[in-house]
Amino acid sequence: MTSPSSTGAETAAPGRDLPWLRVVLVGVIAGFTSGLFGIGGGTVIVPALALVAAFPHKLATGTSLSAIVPISVSGAVGYAVAGEVDWAAAVLIATGALAGAIAGTHLLVRVPVATLQIAFAVLLLLTAVRMFVQEGDGPGRGELTVLAAAALVAVGLASGVLAGLLGVGGGILIVPLLTIAFGLPVAVAKGTSLLVIIPTAVMGTIRNRRTGLTALRPALVVGVAGIVTAALASQLSIGLDPELSAALFGGLLVLMAARLLRTGLAARRAAAPAGT
Repeated sequence: MTSPSSTGAETAAPGRDLPWLRVVLVGVIAGFTSGLFGIGGGTVIVPALALVAAFPHKLATGTSLSAIVPISVSGAVGYAVAGEVDWAAAVLIATGALAGAIAGTHLLVRVPVATLQIAFAVLLLLTAVRMFVQEGDGPGRGELTVLAAAALVAVGLASGVLAGLLGVGGGILIVPLLTIAFGLPVAVAKGTSLLVIIPTAVMGTIRNRRTGLTALRPALVVGVAGIVTAALASQLSIGLDPELSAALFGGLLVLMAARLLRTGLAARRAAAPAGT
């Protein structure tokens, strides 16, 4: 459990003199990353807010989840217009993701994230290896059996927990699993992921507002700044070679894993009693 003092430090709002041009740049880069890879953009937003605007980690996480909403809408529209969304899969994943987001935001307030960050980093590295050896697009999703539907809900539950806890939207888990486990083409997996992220991020934002773990004005600036680049990148992604797209996404997973390992290990060392 986090102490009251540590919780206060994590929810303290940043000063008014934010470097707004840098905050806008965070949104532009996050939007491009979101549209290109089918993720919410939190992999860029969380560390960038902490770096350029001195956001405490938990506040950056909650603010990221709010900023993801308009960015994901923009990217999802681009994929949907091109017919690159599996609507049935999206509904099932979103069902689990909404419940997962509630659990994740609950954990964000109460549980130190260091151990979870390290575990998630290991998962990302394993997924990245699989993405690098994947051979192009999958054959497409098979018949939607009861077992397959339950598995999609489980994917949503896991992604929702990660979204609420780490502010990453959940696409970083949804995209590779839809591609590897369900055989969806890469572009369809990305479009489906972005569609799922919208209700997940909305639920997370509602929950984080109750605990003070989101700064809406910076979130709005980041989100609006990323709308155009998310739409453009989603169109670029549709035309990418599937093997190149998978390799680029695998590289992003490795970078994200490295960041999570670094921050998780540093937090664990800082929390360890002196002399251990």
